[in-house]
Amino acid sequence: MALGIATILVVFWDAFETLILPRRVSRRLRLARIYFRTTWGVWGRTSTMFRHAERRENFLSFYGPLSLLFLVAVWAVGMILGFALLQWGGGRAHPAGSGSFATLLYLSASTFFTLGLGDVTPANSFARMVTGVEAGAGFGFLALVISYLPVLYQSFSRREIRISMLDERAGSPPSAAELLGRRGSTYKETGARFLRDWELWSAELLESHLSYPVLGYFRSQHDNQSWVAALTVILDTCALVIAGIEGMVDDQARLTFAMARHASVDLASMLGTPPVPPTPDRLPAEGLQRLREFLAERGLNLRTGEEAESVLSDLRASYEPYVNSLSRRLRMPLPPWLPPEGAADNWEVTRWEVRSGRRARRDFAQPTPGGPRHRRGHPPKRYSSKNATGS
Repeated sequence: MALGIATILVVFWDAFETLILPRRVSRRLRLARIYFRTTWGVWGRTSTMFRHAERRENFLSFYGPLSLLFLVAVWAVGMILGFALLQWGGGRAHPAGSGSFATLLYLSASTFFTLGLGDVTPANSFARMVTGVEAGAGFGFLALVISYLPVLYQSFSRREIRISMLDERAGSPPSAAELLGRRGSTYKETGARFLRDWELWSAELLESHLSYPVLGYFRSQHDNQSWVAALTVILDTCALVIAGIEGMVDDQARLTFAMARHASVDLASMLGTPPVPPTPDRLPAEGLQRLREFLAERGLNLRTGEEAESVLSDLRASYEPYVNSLSRRLRMPLPPWLPPEGAADNWEVTRWEVRSGRRARRDFAQPTPGGPRHRRGHPPKRYSSKNATGS
């Protein structure tokens, strides 16, 4: 009987912390935490069997929704098992001689899901009391799960809207250089409002993913997008502005950087991933020089000198180990600082064509020599989408 009570309390408290409690739970010994760490480890290792990147990404995308369904099943089985143990310890069942544990487990399951078949019934007052309590618990549990799913998917949708909007602003995959370069000198006037929007996005990301950790495993619609990449791009962009871009005020960049770094640190802690600096370096010395040249071509001058480089290096050291740990844990690649050569945006690519020749480059950045980045009939090899319709 004591084992049954303990099982019910453990499952009930874990479901309460996961579904109802609107704050992070720091305790390591949790059923949901053990469940996600174990199943994701197995799922991630299994994904390495797929050599094709698109198939591997599709396989990983199934984990989030499936893990949620199986977690609900684990809770339900635990509750059924706990009430069956209670019945076994002090209850009886009709018809006579049907007090085996298998029969009591069947009675518990039919009661929990409020089936009420009546072929096996409680035979004493204690058993009837347990049955009544279980029926109420089962009804409340199912109602809670049904109401939980819409809230979860609304949070996911709000997160993805902003990530989708990043496509035409920062490229696919997104990069800080492309984000700044497409607006060029106009970012001096519009940058503060843009970064303010991403400060709010970072705050909502932190709140929603701490309240509902399973959201971290939900992947974006396109294979070259993710919430980890979006968060990293915003941190990269803020770091460049703070390090010094001539004519650009860094007040809002500092606020957005603080919020985005807070999100990266807390989410890495929530997933139990210690900070690990990225290897190789995301922005070596030659990469920084190419970044300066890229921005200069678009009317933005990144300050030079030891002081500017030291500021940029210190800022990177404060967040890159955390986003890298998130990237390794969730198998979501970190974005580059510079856009890949010849990469098309997701909105330019469909299942039937690559739309680039008609694109007005001056709407995004200053003209670059060499004409369009790619020609029709030669789509970039790295593009793939989980949507059947593309784009």
